[in-house]
Amino acid sequence: MTREERNKLIESYGRAYPVLIEALKEFPKEMWQWKPAPEKWSVHEVIIHIADSEANSHVRCRRFIAEPGSGVYGYDENKWADKLNYHAQNIDDALELFRLLRKTSYDLIKMVDEQTWQTATVNHSENGIMTLEQWLKIYDEHIPVHIRQMKRNLDAWKALKQAHT
Repeated sequence: MTREERNKLIESYGRAYPVLIEALKEFPKEMWQWKPAPEKWSVHEVIIHIADSEANSHVRCRRFIAEPGSGVYGYDENKWADKLNYHAQNIDDALELFRLLRKTSYDLIKMVDEQTWQTATVNHSENGIMTLEQWLKIYDEHIPVHIRQMKRNLDAWKALKQAHT
């Protein structure tokens, strides 16, 4: 990846919070707790997951920079949603946490030198050796992936609602 391509990706990564907030306006609050199937997540659960994922991302980013070659751990997202009772957690707090974590990581990676971008790796417990650029691509796409997921929920919710009218 060229420096210019990386800088565009960094800027996209940095816009995630306003993109998410704008997307959330599409979803009626009355459907945020609704799940399209027992094993699927509601909009509410997706939002809490985004904050938890960003907390993990925040630590991983710093490991690349401060402790290259160190290990990072995956986690079972579905267990977190269940055991941490995502539906009982506060959405506003989760969104603010996401905003702050994303902002501080964005501010940090804008300052990373070329040598670090080229050489820093971590050993992920599930994915093996990862580069900082791979991390950036994954987390840049994370919010758009979940916005699409929430849109699928909305479409299914509307279809169900229409079927009952």
